[in-house]
Amino acid sequence: MEIIYQPWPWYVAGPLITLTMFFLLIMGKRFGISSNLRTLCTICGADKVSDFFKIDVKANRWGLVFVLGTVIGGFISGQFLTPNDYVDLNPATIESLKGLGIENPGDGFVPDKMFAWESVFSLKNFFFLALGGFFIGFGTRYADGCTSGHAITGLSQLKWQSLVAVIGFFIGGLLMTHVFLPYII
Repeated sequence: MEIIYQPWPWYVAGPLITLTMFFLLIMGKRFGISSNLRTLCTICGADKVSDFFKIDVKANRWGLVFVLGTVIGGFISGQFLTPNDYVDLNPATIESLKGLGIENPGDGFVPDKMFAWESVFSLKNFFFLALGGFFIGFGTRYADGCTSGHAITGLSQLKWQSLVAVIGFFIGGLLMTHVFLPYII
């Protein structure tokens, strides 16, 4: 008997996220990954270099446990809850990806042409990874949060700057997909 794995339906996952946000709001905590990087940098001694990193590490320990749980949960999901690497894509998306030169779209979660080790260490892809990493780091700091922090916490708290940031994330994603991706591949 074959076990078929399905993602959690929205009516289960959505209320669980809402419940989590409710408890974080009551406890006065913020949800997001990027703020935990600041805590890690402080632990590594960055507070001696910049006042930005002078924070109370003990008050932010819970966030590091959250990140650890995210990594462990991702590993468990990838290793034990995913039946195969095939991704069920729309036929139009498959044709579009083939037009960009991606062979066998849907055979894995990421195209090997872009994410195989030999591709990562090419000069072109290394440049794009370094530039993308810089933009993500700069953008996260400039926007005062990452996508998860703004889209989940900020919007649930009705923060105007989070709405602007999320709109910017979507515009950036659309530009990347429709304008820049063909040049990268």
